This record gives sequence, C-alpha cells and structure tokens, in this order.
Amino acid sequence: MDDWIASKHWVSSNGRPNLIFFPTHFGKSKVQVADCDTREFTDQKRIEMSVSEFVNHWLQGSMENHDVNGKSVLYLKDWHFVKEYLEYQAYITPLFFTDDWLNLYLDNYHMHDDLDADRVSNDISCSDYRFVYMGAKGSWTPLHADVFRTYSWSANVCGKKKWLFLPPQQFNLLFDRNMKNTVYNIFDDISETDFPGFKKAIWLECIQEQNEIIFVPSGWYHQVHNLEDTISINHNWFNSYNLSWVWDLLLRDYKEAKEYIEDIKDICDDFEGLCQRNLAANTGMNFNDFFIFISRFSLANVVELYYLRGELNSENSIWHCSAIIKHFALNLSSIRKTALKMKSEGVKGNLGIINLLETLSDPKFLKLCTGLGRIYSVIHEEENWSCTMKKALMADFAKYGSQVCSPEDLITFIDYAVSKLSSNCDEQNPLLSVLYEIQPHEQN
Repeated sequence: MDDWIASKHWVSSNGRPNLIFFPTHFGKSKVQVADCDTREFTDQKRIEMSVSEFVNHWLQGSMENHDVNGKSVLYLKDWHFVKEYLEYQAYITPLFFTDDWLNLYLDNYHMHDDLDADRVSNDISCSDYRFVYMGAKGSWTPLHADVFRTYSWSANVCGKKKWLFLPPQQFNLLFDRNMKNTVYNIFDDISETDFPGFKKAIWLECIQEQNEIIFVPSGWYHQVHNLEDTISINHNWFNSYNLSWVWDLLLRDYKEAKEYIEDIKDICDDFEGLCQRNLAANTGMNFNDFFIFISRFSLANVVELYYLRGELNSENSIWHCSAIIKHFALNLSSIRKTALKMKSEGVKGNLGIINLLETLSDPKFLKLCTGLGRIYSVIHEEENWSCTMKKALMADFAKYGSQVCSPEDLITFIDYAVSKLSSNCDEQNPLLSVLYEIQPHEQN
C-alpha cells in the first residue's frame, strides 16, 4: 500500500487523514453520509452532502466536544470514487482480490437492462461496488452481512478499526424469534426475549491498523468501529467461488417478497412480475438480472477457452496442464451448478434472451472478455490477448447460433461448448474432469 497514490496524498506526515486535500481536489462531489447517532429502519440515517461540507463538519467536530454541542458523528460511506475519478488511480487492487466479476460486469453493463427498474432500485443497483469510506474517531457501521453476500476487502489508508465477526454457522443467533430482524448494535442491551440466541454467539475480534487489509468471506456478519480518524478503501465482489451464495440469497429474498404480498396474488395481473420488481428493489437484482449475468460470463469464459486452445494448440500438452485452463473450467463448472440449482427450483421460461451471435458482436461484451482475460493473465502470469483474435477464433463456434433463455438452455450451451472444446483430445481432459468432476480413469 505504500506505493498507492492514496497513501501519499490522503495521509498527513503525522499519519492522520489529510482532510484539506479532499475539498481542494474533490470538494464538489456529492456523497452519501451516515449519521452514526440516528437509526433509520435497519441502518443509520443517510444524508447527501458535498465532500467539502462533510470535511467542514468533521473539522468543526474535531475542535469541539460532540457531547456538549450535540453534533452527530458523520461517516462518509459508499463513495464511488473509482467511477467518478477514473484518471486519478488512487490505488491498485491487490492481486488476491482481482478475480472480481461484479465490478468487471458493472464497468460494461447495468445490472438492470430495464431503465425503470434501474430507477426503482437506484440506491442499491449502483454503478459499481468500489468505495471510499471516511470517518472520524467514533464513527461506526452497524451489524450486517454484505450486499449479495459478496466477499469484501477493506484497506486502511490511515487510522485504526475494530472489527467484530460472526461466521455463517452462527448467523441464526442474531435473529429474533420470527427470524425476520437481526440485532442492530451488538453493544446495545439486547433483549433475551426478543433475541433468545444472541448471548450464545461467539465473536471474533480484530484490530486493523494503517496499511493493513481485511478480507471478509461471504455470509460473515460484522460490525465495525473507527478507533481513530480513518480513511479506507472497500470493495465488494463475487466470482465463481461464491456465486452460489448470491443465488441462495436471491432465492431466499424472493420467497420472502412473494410471501409478503401473497394476499394480493388473486387480484394482481402480473404477480410474478411484481415479485421480481420487489426483489430487484430490495436486493439489488432479480432472477432475470442474475441469469443474464451468469449467461454472459459463461460465454465469456468459453471465448477465453477457445482462444487459448488455438493459442496453445489442443494437441500440445500445455492445453491439458495449464492452470489458466483449469481456472476457466472451474468458472464454467460453478455457473453450470448454479444453473442446475435454478432449474431444480422450477426457474424456467424467458428469463432473459441472450443471442450468442449478437452478443459476440457487442463491443461491451468484447470489453468484458478482454477484462476477464486480463484478470487471469495477471493471476497466472500469462500474456494478454486481443478481442479481435478471440472474435475470429469464435467464428466456427458461433454457428451454434442459439438463444439462451432459461437455466436449462444455459446448461445445454455449456455442455455443447465443452464438447466442442474437448474434441480431438486424446489425453486427460481438464475441462471434463473439472466440469463434471470426472476422475481421469473415467474419461475413456
């Protein structure tokens, strides 16, 4: 982190936040700020202000006693700094966290293709999930699990945080008797009548210092307190390894949304459509959004495999042992398993039409492929490759020419692609072994 521009510009010589830098360079930016002293439903009350206004409030508070003057402790959260200042390059995403499908996708597409749905869920379905957080000593974030049940990482540019974690195996202890609401602040006087399991929870506590990075696995509830004036950089993301967490959350929230309005089912012209709109508004995506997401990524992974087969030569042993090949195969395996889970839940019909030929000619999709290839070329220290070459290599495969409209279609497409990629392979086939979990002796 020492070589990050953020570590040089945002931190004073005494190690504290260089607050004057922000209004000078980013002062007009509009940001969401949490009032740490005011609860609003399940979160802190949010207000919008400019960065200059926020810094002025912070500086005034540091010169005064909050308890005396009654001023609230404010916490700037979820500032989409990367999207707003593309040229600034405040930091470099650590290698361990670069396999990020969520933000790569949102750099090229909206989560909702329906603009009306975008407006409905504007606060949740945002431009990306790369954030800057800034808060004075005493600012904090209530107990929560991250959006979409993503992974997250948080880097302290300066300051100190206290984290309290609870693993997924204990999450039921945080809910009330009806399993509807969770504890807001674990340091409150929690009613044993309302939350009968709370006292049994075993918390993991961690102090995060300046220049340290915390990784939060999917589904871990956590509460965070700034022990000093702090600036941090946070990402939420998911990839093939935690894709199932995203689907499980969507399914759970869908069932809750459906149950909540069940009494109007008989008088509603499009009950399922209403359920999906509510799901998008509350969770940030619906079944259609998720299906289009995994369909595009399945095609992107296939494009990369086709390119690599041509580049490495399918007759060459490198094709069978390359780590990057196995990585793409694992990605397809995860998507296929998720599509099978969707199918088993009765999800069918025209969720979203992905025309393979049209998608292959879409500049946004080619950018997605380039980004995906770049991620794994960095991880596996391979060279980058061009969209033009990949498009040419896919010409033969494009004759498949089918539309993907349902989880069953997606499974069929992946199976077809793997069969084409596996043709003329006499040796151990990494695609088959990874995708279908076949042992080497079972491939003949």
